[in-house]
Amino acid sequence: MESSKLVLEAIALQKCIEATYNRTAIKLAPYILYTKHGELFVDAVTVEREGRPPKETKLGTFKLAGLTIREIISRSFKPEPLFNSADPKYAGATLFAVEAAA
Repeated sequence: MESSKLVLEAIALQKCIEATYNRTAIKLAPYILYTKHGELFVDAVTVEREGRPPKETKLGTFKLAGLTIREIISRSFKPEPLFNSADPKYAGATLFAVEAAA
């Protein structure tokens, strides 16, 4: 459960996390922690993959069990308009989310 605590803290502080997912080093801006089929998931924007920024900004879904989170890093983020906390996939499943972009 340590990973979920780190994700919750990162969402609350709007700080990025450094992690490994599918043996790839990534830095994520986590937007929401939610459940689906009894599992924990985090939707996040990848800000760096293997030391490089992504070609495009998009919201990805990561199964928390597959994320090895090393730490919360000092890099902060502002919520992107592409995140919609009212998306039906989050209905009744949201544990914690960033405040929507103004």
